[in-house]
Amino acid sequence: MRLGPKIITIVAILLAALGSWLTASLAAAIIEERSGNAVNIALIEAGHEWTDVYTDGLQVHIGGMAPTEARRFNALHIAGKIVDATRIVDGTTVQPSKPIAPPRYSIEILRNDEGVTLIGLVPDTLDRALLVNEIMALAQGAEVTDLLQNAHYPAPPGWEPAVHHGMNALARLPRSKISISSGKVDITAIAASREEKAQMEQGLEGLLRRRGNLPIEVSYRISAPRPVITPFTLRFLIDGKGPHFDACSVDTTRDRERIQAAAEAAGMKGTADCTLGLGVPTTEWANAVTMGIDALAEIGGGSLTFSDADVTLVAQEATPQAVFDRVVGELESNLPEVFSLHSIKPEPVVVDGSGEGDGPPEFIVTRSPEGQVQLRGRLNNDMVRDMVESYAKARFGVGSVYTAARLDEDLPKEWPVRVLAGLQALSELESGSAVVQEEFIALRGKSGNTEAQAEIARLLAEKLGKGQNYSLDIEYDVKLDPVAALPKPSECIADVNALLAETKITFEPSSADISGGGIEVVNGIAEVLKACREVEMEIEIAGYTDSQGREQMNLDLSQDRAEAVVEALAARRVLTSSIVAQGYGEADPIAENDTAEGREANRRIEFRLLTVEEAAMENGLSGDATDTGAEADGEGATAETGTGEDGASELDATSGAAEDQTTNEESAQGGEESQ
Repeated sequence: MRLGPKIITIVAILLAALGSWLTASLAAAIIEERSGNAVNIALIEAGHEWTDVYTDGLQVHIGGMAPTEARRFNALHIAGKIVDATRIVDGTTVQPSKPIAPPRYSIEILRNDEGVTLIGLVPDTLDRALLVNEIMALAQGAEVTDLLQNAHYPAPPGWEPAVHHGMNALARLPRSKISISSGKVDITAIAASREEKAQMEQGLEGLLRRRGNLPIEVSYRISAPRPVITPFTLRFLIDGKGPHFDACSVDTTRDRERIQAAAEAAGMKGTADCTLGLGVPTTEWANAVTMGIDALAEIGGGSLTFSDADVTLVAQEATPQAVFDRVVGELESNLPEVFSLHSIKPEPVVVDGSGEGDGPPEFIVTRSPEGQVQLRGRLNNDMVRDMVESYAKARFGVGSVYTAARLDEDLPKEWPVRVLAGLQALSELESGSAVVQEEFIALRGKSGNTEAQAEIARLLAEKLGKGQNYSLDIEYDVKLDPVAALPKPSECIADVNALLAETKITFEPSSADISGGGIEVVNGIAEVLKACREVEMEIEIAGYTDSQGREQMNLDLSQDRAEAVVEALAARRVLTSSIVAQGYGEADPIAENDTAEGREANRRIEFRLLTVEEAAMENGLSGDATDTGAEADGEGATAETGTGEDGASELDATSGAAEDQTTNEESAQGGEESQ
């Protein structure tokens, strides 16, 4: 059977169409595979392993999650270089951005004798002006450099108690670095002596006990490097007071024990107050000192002075010459080579003290308890007189010096040096006199410094040089000691009470704004608390209202008023880190609320001392503090709160009640009395 031409033509066309389709499909598959592979390879080589590439015909689909928007655009750009951009179908997404991390708030407080520096980042809710005022109060006028930066982000938990504790610690540490962060306080401090180190540690431990279970971590490191003593001085005497030390410097505890034993063998009673320090001229120091003490005891009296490697032995006037020569000869032979001995058997010393007697020439300077200084006796010439007078005015004050010295050109050349040494030594005393002679200086007086005699002995040894004879009669007066003379906490509160007994603090009606009359009272209280700055105590300022109005409103108002008093004190540079404000509302009335007079009495502010338990409770703690009471003064008296018959919170006789009553003014709101 022969096919017709038409059928053959149709079959040929169909076969050609099928072949074309197969060829096109194969070509498309090849192009699709090669395009996908090329794009995939290019993206992998560019570091975009996160992409997912597949093809659909001539279209290239790119999916996956890009780390950043920039990486996503970069991947699409690379794919567009391999195939036509119109063939790319973008199916990529970007990872959600992480929330901004909160800033790390911290304060570095650096304090030394020059001032206080603040460095760090703090939330903008922190009252920096109040913080600086408080630091200026505790630093007693030293310069405060504020280098803090603010951030608008909420304060993290534990930030406020950490700042509060750091400020309390700063008040106790004059040379320190305090690092404050959220929930953590790190303290590094330097003490002048081991005794001061122990006091600082006790103060910090007491602070932790008073605050109870603080929600913060506290660590501290206090070092007490030994002082550098220059010159390294020791002065031992056997005189009318018996064997005793005017000054004693040692470098080790073992040497201190050896020197103590030698002094006891010479007849000394009690314990030598020897200062451990650096600067000893030789390791043979203790050997030389014990030899010298033994020699002085054998002579029977006099003074032994070590100033670095210079040794001066001054015998008594009645010492037999033969004994003096023998003992001095033995000591000179036995002393280690580094030491140089100067021995003196003085002629009888006559201290006239008037500058007008027939004895040796004298220069006399006297300082009265009121601070008035008189210069009498003899000086070399006009130039020396001007120099001495200028030096005295620099030491004692321009208006405190009266000069009545006469000129004597026959005085020795060393006379001005001895006079200036006597003036400088007397300036270390609160009152007294110095008599300067060519061969002798006598100094006597009173001081509030327990170390005054040792410091003056060291000063004279340095200024006068070797081979000098002088006597010191320094009396320690506890009334002149600035530390011992500090008022007791109860006395500070009593002074506040006295002010409040005279004038009341007043507030504007139904507000926490202190009115004009109350400002003067706050000024007076601020001065009292500044005078008590060095006294360690915890104070509560408690606010009370009458029973008019809603209970919660009264409670809030009393809290606001108590805080207003604290803020007013801080603005006057009173250290408020140990003061807490607490509002009690209408609780504990001291009078009946049925009368206007009674309500006025109940609207009040009270100052009182806090015990250890109360201080912990005021800070929102559990109250399981280590101690059960805080000493109000050095004699162990405690400041306790009590309740009178009328339910009023009041102090016992130790602290007294400090009540502040507000004015009896009428509120414009609802006809209620002002709270």
